[in-house]
Amino acid sequence: MELLTPDLRAALRANAEARRAAQAADAHEPDPAPLVKLFNPVGAATWLATELDSDGDTLFGLADLGFGCPELGSFSLAELTAVRLPFGLGIERDLSFASLVPLSVWADMARAAGSILDAAAALRPLDAKFRAALALLDRDTDPDPLPPPDPGGG
Repeated sequence: MELLTPDLRAALRANAEARRAAQAADAHEPDPAPLVKLFNPVGAATWLATELDSDGDTLFGLADLGFGCPELGSFSLAELTAVRLPFGLGIERDLSFASLVPLSVWADMARAAGSILDAAAALRPLDAKFRAALALLDRDTDPDPLPPPDPGGG
């Protein structure tokens, strides 16, 4: 399985560029939601990534090797891709992962819970609230709303 699609690579690179631009302007750095979740299918290791460096290898995000101490930092896509696990398995990408919760919230919750997996369960209600709020915003900013009903009935 390809761990990062071209679209994911582009989105991760855009986040990295936005952070660099904010640093250069001495502005508040963005706190994006993780875009990709990688995991060990036969173990507890999990990684959430928000950025991809210009080298095309260095990811930034939250890493949890399953020892109870998730940490923010950088990790190598090449090293994750090279991992060989029992039964011919390797590190995989969670194809159904999607989150609107910022990485800083994930990190705080994962540290408190002891793992990314436990944090995910605790963050589901917050993610649902973010999605509901976005749905309301999308509805309120619909560029082509239905016309109001004709008061004349015709």
